[in-house]
Amino acid sequence: MAEWRKSTYSANASDCVEVATGIGIRDSKAPATHIEIGAAAWSAFLAGVTRER
Repeated sequence: MAEWRKSTYSANASDCVEVATGIGIRDSKAPATHIEIGAAAWSAFLAGVTRER
């Protein structure tokens, strides 16, 4: 079974995006489904959202 985790920025919020290494991403409100995403795509996403402006 995958170990899903959410961002520490989410605190105790129930409406968030969760990530599982090697599996993908999912909405915490709909945990039965997920979007598969590869490591390169995830790295590109993280680089985009953490880039300084």
